[in-house]
This record gives sequence, structure tokens and C-alpha cells, in this order.
Amino acid sequence: MTDLHFGGLLLVVTVAFAAPFLLGLAPRLRLPSVVVEIVAGIVIGPSVLGWVHVDEPIAVLSLIGLALLLFLAGLEIEFEHLRGRVLKLAFGGWLVSFAIAVAAGLVLKAAGLVDSPLLVAIILAATSLGIIIPVLKDAGEISTPFGQLVVAAGTIADFGGIILLSLFFSGEGGVGSTVVLLAGLFGIGAAVLFAVKGAERSKVVMRDLVRLQDTTAQIRVRGAWLLMIGFVALAEAFGLEAILGAFAAGAILTLVDRDAFMTHPQFRTKLEAVGFGVFIPVFFVASGIRFDLNALLDQPSNLVKVPIFLAVLVLVRGLPALLYRGFVSSRRVAVAAVLQSTSLPFIVAATAIGQELGLLDGAQSAALIAAGLLSVLIFPATGLALLGAEGRPKVAAVPSRAM
Repeated sequence: MTDLHFGGLLLVVTVAFAAPFLLGLAPRLRLPSVVVEIVAGIVIGPSVLGWVHVDEPIAVLSLIGLALLLFLAGLEIEFEHLRGRVLKLAFGGWLVSFAIAVAAGLVLKAAGLVDSPLLVAIILAATSLGIIIPVLKDAGEISTPFGQLVVAAGTIADFGGIILLSLFFSGEGGVGSTVVLLAGLFGIGAAVLFAVKGAERSKVVMRDLVRLQDTTAQIRVRGAWLLMIGFVALAEAFGLEAILGAFAAGAILTLVDRDAFMTHPQFRTKLEAVGFGVFIPVFFVASGIRFDLNALLDQPSNLVKVPIFLAVLVLVRGLPALLYRGFVSSRRVAVAAVLQSTSLPFIVAATAIGQELGLLDGAQSAALIAAGLLSVLIFPATGLALLGAEGRPKVAAVPSRAM
């Protein structure tokens, strides 16, 4: 039997518990617990105190946490609102965003700040959907046309980033073969979707699900777990990024879980309890432990990269919000710009992939993550302040299910 030690994991889960608990004691401090978790991970990790390293138990739970994070992000997709003018604005904004990101990546490459301009462009063009949705909910904006536009933009940015990351930095046969593999993955996804929807029409299946859903079987949760792990394994078998499989599984479950009669009212709450209550905090604390603070502080030039990356993040994701003029007020264009510029989970995941491929060094990865941390600290609070200064909108609400 492998000689496993759980002392390091104990420290990690202690941080995972303490971060939101301590923040809860100061409710006026509007700080996402993910920031505290990563910073605390840096402190207890090799860069500062050296109390814990990423050993096998931490690595396994962290990997599952990353998969669940992307799976739950897929569950946030509002497919029913990805249409009409909202879809055109959101998709057009992302295309402009990615074009700016590629140009910025080339400039950063010419300045000697990054080694892989395309990878950095993909990283900078993403948005943290899982962070901006709670902000919009708290502001009472999630069901408004403005809120749905921001959610649609974040959805496309997240999905586009994961697709591009898989397209250009996965597989061994080049872009053409990767496109075929991606098509195969989505084809299997469509087949699974139709199979599950067909099974839902069976009264025998539905009776069995209802009977087992609140017993120790927790059959719906187990089914979601099977779906996620199945697509993660499938993506890896195709030579694609595991995060693509997890995100695709979440999107499939979103399409399945649309009828209140067919699903349990607490189903998603249970999934979030598993994800955010157990595995995802381990991923963020472990990300802090892996954070190479020494590489960032080794030279002043490395530290200068942080504000530069933050400014480029605002340029890449904020500037395209100007396309929203005429659909929302000027102040809300500014709110959309800062919210879209909020990014952290995708940066953490993508920089880890970049380091594994040798496309990012420790200093570049640390600077990108630090910029993401600052974006989470600054931009959601700024967006809330701007919304509060304007007051509630006088527009008709767009129907939306609870997320």
C-alpha cells in the first residue's frame, strides 16, 4: 500500500474552512474567498512558510476540484438567452476581444514579457463567469437585459477560451486532427444528450430516479458525477484538455436539467455542495501552494509584469464593451467592462497547462495569476459601486431560471 500522509491535506482543508468563515465575520468586506484561499496557500506553501507541499492526496483532490469548477461553470450557461441581439453583441464582443488579445500578445512577446503570445492571448480573453454571476445576483441584475448580456458575454468567453486552448495546445496531430477530435467529442455529447432526454420520458426511469434521489443513493448526484468523469476521461482519451470535457459535461447537464418536473429542486444545490464544499477549495489553496512567489520577486522586471498584465486584461475584455452602447446606458457599459475584465480560475488552469508544456515560465505564470487576483479584488467591487450609484434600471426583466 502506498505510504500516504494527510498532514499537508489537513492544513489545506483548514485553510479552505477558515477563509470563508473569517470573511463571514466581516460581511462588509466584500472579498471573494477564492482570493483568501490562494493567498493563504502561498503563505503556507514553499514560497513563504514551507509548511506544506503538493503531495499525492492534495494533487488528486485538486485535480478533481478543477474538473468540478469547470463542470459547475458549464452549468451556469443560459442557453435560452444565447439568441437574438444579446447573442450578436456578446459574440461580436468576444471576437473583438480575442483580436485585441492576439495583438496584445504579440506586443508583449516583442517586449520580451511572454514567450507564447497565442497562449497568453487565450488566457487574457477569458472571463470568470463563476465570479461575476454572484455579483449580478447580489445587485439584483441577473434577470435584466443588462445582466443577461454580461452573462452571455462571460459564457462565450469561457467556452471560447477552453475550445481555443484545446484546439491549439492539445493533441499531437496538429490543428486539423484536433478539430476532428473536438467534433467527435461534441458528437458524443449530442448523442448522450438525446439518450438522457429519451430516458427521461420513461416512466419507469423517472420513478426510479424520484425514489432514489433523496436516499443514501443520491442517484442524481451520482449520475452527474458519472457524466463529468466520463467526459473528462473521454477528452483525455482524445488527447484534449480535461477541462474541456468537464465544461462540456456541465453544458450537457444544463440542457438536460431544464424542466422543473423532471428534476429535483435541490439537485444543483447538492452539486454545488460537493464542489464548493469539498473539492474546489482544495484546488485554489493548492494553486496558492504551487504559486512561485520567488520567481515573481526574483527580479523587479518580473513584478512589473503584474500591472502590465492587469492593464492588458482591462484592454482586452473591457474595450469591447463599447459595442454595448445603444443597448444599455453608458454607465452600464462601464460596469460590463470591469466585470468582463474579472478573471482568475481560467488563468490558474491555463497557466498550469502552459507551464506543463514549457510555454510559460514560473515568473510569467505567477504574474498572470497575480493580475487575476487583483482583477477579482478590484473589478467586482467597482462594478457594484457603479451600479449602486446609478440605481435600479427601469427596464422589463427577462425571465431566468435560478442558477
